Amino acid sequence: MRPAFSVIFLTTLIGVGQGLFLALFTAQSYAWFDLLPRQNGQTFYAAGSVIALAFLVAGLVASFFHLGHPERAWRSAAMWRTSWLSREVIVLPAFMGTLFLYGLAHLLGWKPVLVTLPSGLAIDATDVLGFLGWLLAFALFVCTAMIYACLKFLREWHSPLTVVNYVLLGGASGFTLATFFAAIVAPALTGFFGGWAVAITVLGLIGRVASLVRNARLKPKSTLQTAIGIKHPKIAQKSMGFMGGSFNTREFFHGKSPALLRSVKWTFLVGVFVVPVIILAAGLAAASAPLLLLAFIVQYVGLLAERWFFFAQANHPQNIYYQSIS
Repeated sequence: MRPAFSVIFLTTLIGVGQGLFLALFTAQSYAWFDLLPRQNGQTFYAAGSVIALAFLVAGLVASFFHLGHPERAWRSAAMWRTSWLSREVIVLPAFMGTLFLYGLAHLLGWKPVLVTLPSGLAIDATDVLGFLGWLLAFALFVCTAMIYACLKFLREWHSPLTVVNYVLLGGASGFTLATFFAAIVAPALTGFFGGWAVAITVLGLIGRVASLVRNARLKPKSTLQTAIGIKHPKIAQKSMGFMGGSFNTREFFHGKSPALLRSVKWTFLVGVFVVPVIILAAGLAAASAPLLLLAFIVQYVGLLAERWFFFAQANHPQNIYYQSIS
């Protein structure tokens, strides 16, 4: 498939926002049980929510560049019963709204106790909003990934690993950013977030390599014979099906060489997983915020390459007829 940079930026940017929010709420959850020191709502949770919301807004803006008629974008939510895209269109603003309220509640110190558990743990409004945001963050990961994983004819995408990798890569980038953020405003949490960032990045590497191995073993179900309905054993294709370019030749194939695909694959494997872990470890050891910021930047650039490869690797069955030339 031909990668669309608007969708590449959409999926990676909202993934960072989701991951950063999950990091914030994880810290708040640990603080319930006094496993982590409690943080100031204004300087930590509210500021972190603003940053997460900024990434989500940036991703939403990027998505509009993929629309032929942006003024009709509201119609994309109409098919929510059957379309994962429509569900994503609904869940994304719901998550953004919940995140906004979560940050606002922390900013204003609005924490009325809503219920007290038998253990004596008091649940306030920020806890409820955080849990709701947690559910919506994972729902958004699933909706975004299932847009691609539900397509049976694109076998490279049609796998549970697609959902797993969207969750893990978004979580890894979000926790890496949270590590840098904590180094600036909450140094006591830097090691906590850094440990999570390394662990999720390693899990992401395992999941992504598993998908690469799976996809390398796929064998096309269609052939030139089945594509044109002729059973003759020897068919030589002399053209791509059109005298010139068309929607089929432009939108369903990236037009790049196998060598370039291999280069991008190794680039993102190193850029998303190996180098960020090394820089994170160095940044944590030296307590260096600039190194932690560098780890996030390198990982995000690597994610752009990873997402480009994700789209480019998907081989539409029609390419058997419209792209191969003997």
